Amino acid sequence: MTTIDSDKTLSDIRHWLGLVRTGAWAALASVVLIGVQIAVYLIWPPPDSAEDFFRVLAENPIAGLLMLDLLYPLSNILTLLLYAALGVALWRVSRSAVAIALALGGIGMAAYMASLRPVEMLHLARAYSEAEPGERAALLATGEGMLATWTGTAFDVYYLLNFATLLIFGILIYRSTVFGRATAVWGLAAAAFMAVPSNVGTVGLVFALTSLLPWSVFAVLTARRLLALCREAAPPGLRPGTRPLTLPRTTPD
Repeated sequence: MTTIDSDKTLSDIRHWLGLVRTGAWAALASVVLIGVQIAVYLIWPPPDSAEDFFRVLAENPIAGLLMLDLLYPLSNILTLLLYAALGVALWRVSRSAVAIALALGGIGMAAYMASLRPVEMLHLARAYSEAEPGERAALLATGEGMLATWTGTAFDVYYLLNFATLLIFGILIYRSTVFGRATAVWGLAAAAFMAVPSNVGTVGLVFALTSLLPWSVFAVLTARRLLALCREAAPPGLRPGTRPLTLPRTTPD
């Protein structure tokens, strides 16, 4: 375990107080969003073909867009904010590791966002509903290509890079005195289940769903600790239960 100077860590957090606090709340919001995404999956299971997606998008565009991971960009942004806050708290453990983790996480999330195709599929669905029978085959082929891109190479890159990001942060948390060991264990457990992309058959899907539990616990534990550090690091006038600092009034001579 790496012993960290608490005063220096609190100084780092004090300088990045807004970012750390935002990252903590983003972690909690990501857990809520996971619940929403599970509900979407149970209510509207994604179909298996472009033609079925076109039908859903024509009948219920909102449901179709949610099936095509419309909420995942928001989920990634929340996760990136959490990682940025962790970077501040763990900066004294290893600057190099924090920089590498944030770089890998950012690249992975950018790759995934570039692979999403909900808006393109919506446009294709509208064109398909108005197309002549002879034109529909070409639109279906385009739609199948969109679906293949959605869960293709960029998706696997996203999965593996974010597995590496969470693994690095989990190790740093385990080595530090900033967070408890339980936080590290839950984070490393979530990373282990993220080692297999969800598009790798049934095993990938089971791993992906199983990873949601340890990730949620990790996010809640991390958020609680980050908020506690924010309260400790905040200047006296900004701490809950204290009065803001005010300058004494002066009267002109």
